[in-house]
Amino acid sequence: MNKTVKGLLIMALLSTNAATGETRSPDVAAIKTIVESVAVLADSGSFEALEKLYADEIRVDYTSLSGGEPELKSPRALMNEWAGVLPGFERTRHEISNIEVTVTATSAVVTADVVADHHVAGLFWQVAGNYRYELADTGDGWRIAAVTFNLQSEQGTRDVFGPAIENAAASPPPYLKRQQTAEVVRAFLASLEEKDMDRLASLWADDAVQDMPYSPEGHPKRVVGRENLVDLYSGWPASSGAADFTSQLVVYPMQDPETVFVEFKGDVEVVPTGRRYEQAYGGLFHVVDGKIRLFREYFDPAPFAWAFGMDEE
Repeated sequence: MNKTVKGLLIMALLSTNAATGETRSPDVAAIKTIVESVAVLADSGSFEALEKLYADEIRVDYTSLSGGEPELKSPRALMNEWAGVLPGFERTRHEISNIEVTVTATSAVVTADVVADHHVAGLFWQVAGNYRYELADTGDGWRIAAVTFNLQSEQGTRDVFGPAIENAAASPPPYLKRQQTAEVVRAFLASLEEKDMDRLASLWADDAVQDMPYSPEGHPKRVVGRENLVDLYSGWPASSGAADFTSQLVVYPMQDPETVFVEFKGDVEVVPTGRRYEQAYGGLFHVVDGKIRLFREYFDPAPFAWAFGMDEE
């Protein structure tokens, strides 16, 4: 094959296909994979991975199905909605077909047909229609910026949503549990900032444990039971002034959605000594039903002892 013919063939492969309007390029392959992945990840309940396919703000239009108006949502808000319903079905299947892609320099439009089956409690609902996706090139890959669903037909009953929502609420998926765990940890640290000891007490489980393996001499290394933990923190409002524990909080989700590791900085005015307590913390939290069962706290004992005057003792 001579170089001229070979060059023309390569250009043809990379050019727009007149029949489909698609550009034969790696971008098209990536975009098709994203659209296909939305269906697969939603059906498998992989909401963490699914969230990453979306831009920071998404225009969502399901008005042909449910009425109302199009909405702007964050990826987290959209996933929370789906995670509150889809895992409650015994089985869902979103079958995507006829994906067509049109790409410009930094944006793309995708159309695709979908047939979605939903099964729960002996009930069945099938909806068929067409998706229109708008994607943006974020510089870190393509992300979905808008989605519109156009309803074409449906079979079965929409009564499937009642038991599905009940099932999902009774047994929240890991995606929602991880958020709940992180919210409890943030509430715990915020209650210390705000000197809200009633709120702090409400976050401990009855059999809660706080481990402090590196606490200085004279300070407990392990406290067991809610009442003892309430007593441990009882002097906090009187001994602390302005405090910050949440502004640099970093949460690291773990495989167990009820367990989380966090890093945070402490910056506290210590009233009795007039000193400033600055600390870098690591913390392992285990949270069950919204209550802290375990808080394993890692910190440098030297700044703690100095700030609270334990070095003088």
